[in-house]
Amino acid sequence: MSAAQPEVAFLFDVDDTLLDNDRFVSDLQRRLESAVCAQRAEYYWRLYEQLRTELGYADYLGALQRYHNRYPHDPGILAVSRFLLNYPFAERLFPAALEVITYVRQWGPVALLTDGDVVFQPHKVERSGLLAAVDGRVIICLHKEQELDAVVAACPAAHYVLIEDKLRILTVVKAHWGSRVTTVFVRQGHYALDPKNQENYPPADITLDSIGDLLQYELAHPLDPEFLKMRPQ
Repeated sequence: MSAAQPEVAFLFDVDDTLLDNDRFVSDLQRRLESAVCAQRAEYYWRLYEQLRTELGYADYLGALQRYHNRYPHDPGILAVSRFLLNYPFAERLFPAALEVITYVRQWGPVALLTDGDVVFQPHKVERSGLLAAVDGRVIICLHKEQELDAVVAACPAAHYVLIEDKLRILTVVKAHWGSRVTTVFVRQGHYALDPKNQENYPPADITLDSIGDLLQYELAHPLDPEFLKMRPQ
């Protein structure tokens, strides 16, 4: 094997896998209602959903700009803008998130593989401390499951471990990469816990109740068909 290609690389999703994005959204909702009133907060979320349908990812700042276009003299929206830019994302990491990254780095490189825009998502990653934790290895895609060739180019490895809260994405990646990937489904956040988002997909290779549970796993013996196994108790 070439020295330039590690045996394994770990690809972590960000929102609701390493970081409690549901909590962030709840905090944003409260800030909107206090800054611009409930009716206009509802209007903001309609813009947000429109943009997500158009773009395929969450664009909080884009929705804010469209809101501003409609209500250019609403002073409350400036408070919401400051809220987004100064939000304490480091306090919203799930327990043991940074510890898990440090733990798996003993086996190979770690990268963040996340959907999102190219302004707020990198801002979120940096303020949370995740950027430093992965030595700047961040791959931001419009639809990660459709851009796997770019992922391989950015983070080459013989085998991948993909850790994600969306079973749909894990299923698509497994179909494309086959035995080259170990899929890890983390049952955190509203999307992962909604049975409707799971019923049409097969189980992942590994299912965890929380990201910290990954600390209970280790690399399997080379002759073992499983890539990761529970450590002996």
